[in-house]
Amino acid sequence: MKMDERKQRILQALILDYIATGDPVGSRTIAKKYKLGVSSATIRNEMADLEEMGLIEQPHTSAGRVPSQGGYRYYVDRLMEKKPLPDAVKGYIEEVLLARINEIEALIQVSSKLLSQLTNYTALVMAPTFGKNKLRYIQLLPLGKNKVVLVIVLDNGHVEHRTLELSFSLREEEFQYISHALNSHLQGLSLEQWKSGVLQAIYYEFAQQKRLLNEVIELIENALSAEYDNKVYLGGTLNILDQPEFKDVEKVKELLELLEEEQVLKDVLNSGQGIGLAVKIGTENSYEGMKDCSLITATYELDGKVIGTLGVLGPTRMEYSKAVSIVEFLTSTLAEGLRKL
Repeated sequence: MKMDERKQRILQALILDYIATGDPVGSRTIAKKYKLGVSSATIRNEMADLEEMGLIEQPHTSAGRVPSQGGYRYYVDRLMEKKPLPDAVKGYIEEVLLARINEIEALIQVSSKLLSQLTNYTALVMAPTFGKNKLRYIQLLPLGKNKVVLVIVLDNGHVEHRTLELSFSLREEEFQYISHALNSHLQGLSLEQWKSGVLQAIYYEFAQQKRLLNEVIELIENALSAEYDNKVYLGGTLNILDQPEFKDVEKVKELLELLEEEQVLKDVLNSGQGIGLAVKIGTENSYEGMKDCSLITATYELDGKVIGTLGVLGPTRMEYSKAVSIVEFLTSTLAEGLRKL
């Protein structure tokens, strides 16, 4: 879709004003506030053209216009200028995320709270999953007759360790034997690959110690997957209620019901994976209850691998420039925080 510069400037002014006020925008408002160097009558004619192009629309008998979904899409793709984050905001994000946090779950929870606080929208953060990473090393270290430290090193350098209570006693040489056997069978494999005959070979080797094997394998699987199963953390869910677009009780009820569905949240965030930062506007979202919303998502990485996604959900009248800048910076800071754990 081609437009001359004047139409682009008028469309940009109309969208920015509507985002700021939530009120339909008239030609006089644009002429007074945005100093475009043309008369109100000229702006009115250009707005009529923009309406014919499907980029703005008239919500009712008001003389003002509002952006259409197509108008928002044109703005995001071609006109939006990313608003640089103030150094104070960057410092605040880094201070909160990179200091005094030494657990992955706490880091994800704080990220969702920060994202909702800074944008005033609803934040969704998918916890990292290491399920596709491969095992580099496993070690069982005895702490006593019935206690053991399980150490797991993944190919991305992540180290997971758990102190485990066993229902039986083991000698030190048995710990060494189990560690060696597990490493020989599982080294270089992901959790997904364990199911393809590998476990049968391990069970064969441990035929005389099946009870022991069952417990150890279950503990290793739990250590790898319990906290990293793409769990989604929400922040600022009730921020939706502060938006004038969601004063309709039935509309907000439908949206809040969607946000209670874990699989819906996973689907929404997974839809943005593989494309870095993504902006979905209105009906571009796959769920009917989100047709009046926009979603900005970004993936975060560890050692070059995408391990999770975060996003903000708000009305289509979203402050896109600010939200995109916050999402991008918080994503990179979250990845830095994970590298330090």
